[in-house]
Amino acid sequence: MPRPRSFTSAQIAAAALAVLDRDGLEGLSMRAVGKELGTATMALYRYVADRAQLEALVVDLVLGLVDPALPAGSLTERLTVLAERVRQAVGEHSAVVPLLLVHRHTSAASQRWGEAVLTALAEAGFTGRRRVIAFRAYLSLVLGALQTEYYSPLSGPGTEALSEQDEFPVLAETARAAGKIRAEEEFREGLALLLRGLTGAGKAP
Repeated sequence: MPRPRSFTSAQIAAAALAVLDRDGLEGLSMRAVGKELGTATMALYRYVADRAQLEALVVDLVLGLVDPALPAGSLTERLTVLAERVRQAVGEHSAVVPLLLVHRHTSAASQRWGEAVLTALAEAGFTGRRRVIAFRAYLSLVLGALQTEYYSPLSGPGTEALSEQDEFPVLAETARAAGKIRAEEEFREGLALLLRGLTGAGKAP
């Protein structure tokens, strides 16, 4: 009888990401990943307990593509670079977006990136409660913008429908304007607004 194949966590994560990229989140399953690896579904349970652990491996793999090194520059420059790194890595595997918030606490790669962000804030003079709120606001902007872009893009049927309705005229006007904004512009300008708030009024450099 042939000996069962052995797989590393990295191999399983790579197979799961391949399924996710090809078939989307709805296509991600233990069976699909087992097939990608050329092994039986039940054999996969020797390595991962369930789909949730599979998802966590994928999130850590994608966020592992993000360079966690602290960039040089002002606080605004540092946080801009760190945010752009996440957007670039996730943008290449957009189907992972719905999993980011769910599994970020279990991802070592997410923690390395978070440490870089918090170090930038600490070195800019943010301490205690103020640092917590600044970090959470920044995290909400970065991950929230990715979620919004994924579920509710600026252009598409949803925006077009809003732009054509008459009941809410300001909403319609805004939807028409939204269709002319590129996703990367929305991300960068929204981030810039937040960072102006964090660094304004002489509170941080």
